[in-house]
Amino acid sequence: MHASTETLSPSTTRKPRVLRWRVVDIVVASVIGVASGVIFWAWGLAWSPLSALLAFTPGLEGLLAGGWLFAGVLGGLIIRKPGAAVYTEVVAAVVSMLIGTQWGFSTLIWGIVEGLGAEIVLALFFYANWRLGVALLAGAGAGVAVGLLDTTFTSYAAMDVGYKVVYFVSAVVSGTILAGLMSWLAVRGLARTGALSRFAAGRETGQVDRTLTPSAR
Repeated sequence: MHASTETLSPSTTRKPRVLRWRVVDIVVASVIGVASGVIFWAWGLAWSPLSALLAFTPGLEGLLAGGWLFAGVLGGLIIRKPGAAVYTEVVAAVVSMLIGTQWGFSTLIWGIVEGLGAEIVLALFFYANWRLGVALLAGAGAGVAVGLLDTTFTSYAAMDVGYKVVYFVSAVVSGTILAGLMSWLAVRGLARTGALSRFAAGRETGQVDRTLTPSAR
């Protein structure tokens, strides 16, 4: 008896993952960061009126935190390389800071920590799992980061424990939904348009869609 190599085929061998950044990765991540930064800036303008609507429950304005967290998760899900979540979140923070926000230089510090919140989750899965559950966890990780920052190093730190608990939980929920779920849906939507054809995220979504769609007869 001898082993035959003829049974091996390209379909049964897995291509090794390349975690080195390409030029296209840098360009697309930068575009995501810049576009997200403009949205961050606009979200900052809406913060005061929106938080006033949530004032009936002290701390509930943490639900708005997710509006500043999606850049890292979205960048991580599309680029799928180490550092993508931090890079896109930081670029977005810098852009919003340069346009002008009421939080000034602290915006950059928050961006770094929020990006790390999402990045750590993606790293725990070895940058190999990009399912919905991981996206939700990445958004939650960013929510934990901003929740800790906002209830420790801002005026909210002086509030009572009840306020801070509500704010923290609200921020995590917001990160999970606005950053995690919405980014995952955005990636799938972009992939269907062909905009992500040069990325694994685009190719995988296309393969799934072809599998689920019955062939015409």
